Amino acid sequence: MIQLQEIYLSFSGKALFNGLSLSINEKDRIGLVGNNGSGKTTLFHIILGKLTPDRGMVEVPKNKTIGYLPQDLVELEPIKIIDFLKNVTGLKSIETSLKFYEHKLALTNPQSDQYQNLLKKYDETSHLFSVFGGYSFESKSKKILHGLGFEEKDYDKLCTEFSGGWKMKILLASILLSNPDIMLLDEPTNHLDTENMEWLEKYLEDYQGTLVTISHDRRFLDKITQSTFEIFNGKLNLYHGNYSFYLKEKDQKRLLLKKEIETQRKKIEKTEAFIERFRYKATKAAQVQSRIRMLEKFDLVEMERETKPVSIHFPPGERSGWEVLKVENLSKEYDGRYIFKNISFSLYREEKVALAGVNGAGKSTLTRIISGNEIPTSGHIIYGDKVKIAFFSQESAQNLNYAHTIWEEVNSVPTKMLDVEKRNLLGAFLFSGDDIYKPIPVLSGGEKARLTLVKILMNETNFLILDEPTNHLDMSTNELFQRALMEYSGTILIVSHDRYFLDNLVERVLEIRDGKIYEYPGNYSYYNEKREQRLALFSDEPDQFDKEKTVQTKKREIRRIEAEARNFLSRKKREIQSRLQPIEDAISKLEKKKSKNEFLLCEPAILTNSEKVQTLMKELKEINEELTVLMQKWESIAEEMDQIDKKEV
Repeated sequence: MIQLQEIYLSFSGKALFNGLSLSINEKDRIGLVGNNGSGKTTLFHIILGKLTPDRGMVEVPKNKTIGYLPQDLVELEPIKIIDFLKNVTGLKSIETSLKFYEHKLALTNPQSDQYQNLLKKYDETSHLFSVFGGYSFESKSKKILHGLGFEEKDYDKLCTEFSGGWKMKILLASILLSNPDIMLLDEPTNHLDTENMEWLEKYLEDYQGTLVTISHDRRFLDKITQSTFEIFNGKLNLYHGNYSFYLKEKDQKRLLLKKEIETQRKKIEKTEAFIERFRYKATKAAQVQSRIRMLEKFDLVEMERETKPVSIHFPPGERSGWEVLKVENLSKEYDGRYIFKNISFSLYREEKVALAGVNGAGKSTLTRIISGNEIPTSGHIIYGDKVKIAFFSQESAQNLNYAHTIWEEVNSVPTKMLDVEKRNLLGAFLFSGDDIYKPIPVLSGGEKARLTLVKILMNETNFLILDEPTNHLDMSTNELFQRALMEYSGTILIVSHDRYFLDNLVERVLEIRDGKIYEYPGNYSYYNEKREQRLALFSDEPDQFDKEKTVQTKKREIRRIEAEARNFLSRKKREIQSRLQPIEDAISKLEKKKSKNEFLLCEPAILTNSEKVQTLMKELKEINEELTVLMQKWESIAEEMDQIDKKEV
């Protein structure tokens, strides 16, 4: 259906595509992957005819409709959402024609030929209106808009009243409603929360057209794609499976290629050794010449050029107290409406916790309040001992010094990092070569966000508050950042819509829903499963006949949820006790030894032996020093146990 053959494209003398070819067939579901700058969005622009390659053949069927969702923010007309959707789908012009014919028919004599002609046109237009789904359009539109996070009160607003992310959702809704033959979606999940993403995945399951998507959301790609196109070194590699399949196959391909290169190397060495050995023997001349010709014909197998592997890590910060943060009866009100009210929770040392909830639930507001960047309406934030915070918000790029270059900004951060470590860190976040001398004002929004993350990675902290930190990271940088967070020795509170990222990182989820906090002791998948159970349980009002039975079911479910929480606390206590017991045993043993030494030092026979007294005194000093260290460890772990006991109460 769509064919690209031997596509070459360069920008400023630098080759982007070097003989790239691809074939997209009807009903294909393709994930387009590759590092930032590899040309994924550019490839979409070539298919759409927005960009002409230097050479090569491009074939796109003219009888197929294409719905394109760009990654860049769009500006929409100042009209109501439903009217915008009608315009984009072509329904508005049909509806206008229908109303025109209705008006003309009302003014025309029913006995005239003109009336019959108008009636015929009205019937044709009415049929077309029906074919376009005009009679069910509004209900279908609202269903899609609701799935993308809009509420009833939003439908009367003008498109221009919404922020950039919500405008992208309106554009996505228009594409879904249009039901085009081909969808080209460039980062469709960027502005969706996790619930919106799950709705979109289910919606796209029923889509019967051709789908090509660029996304850094691994779980999204796994769920909706059946093959993967990878742009690598200017060419395209095809993998017949989703993103997880692609990763496995690529590793397997690399291993096989290494074996093939090794086999070829040995064969060449063996051939060269034969030539060298018998080069001057007349009896072997024919065989030597044959092997020389064989070497000349060798098609050398080479590994694909890989980017240099890097690693990133947070510098170790000072150890904080056990309870890092305590939130007590916290409320936030805007314009007479409470975002959340009287919420309370605690975060503990080394915990990695996700903050979840639909768009508008108050996640970003809560992170700003906890970080000290916004004042609550009421309630208290209590920080633990020696807590040192680093905060990344979606607006934190505004905190950069616009008088600096990238390199100057990095050097303004107090750190023990060497220059080479700073450069490696910048390289990991896609700032390499002369890029580091770019002035900050010329950077894109994504580049500013990445630079802010670099600065956070340079600070010695023990509490990270991160609001959508991975939005502007490609997959390889995302994985590096995730590994750094997993190795981070402090506490993390993170807002993210990257479900795979959360699943591998967090051990507890706090959800803001309807102004309250709900706690789920597990990773994102556990939270998602339990959240759906909770919503299914409490979503619908029962009929009168089943009311009593439903109430009992709800009570059982509440008891089950409470039992799960108790089991979690019980497991946590056992884990803490397993660390506490060896320390208590060691303390007991040392205290017995201490008592024995103190008793001996009171014995007259010992006191007359100065050498023995010195030995006992030395041992006693060492025992006391060891006891001091063990008691500090015991107090720290006992504090953890106290907090668990308080939760049980």
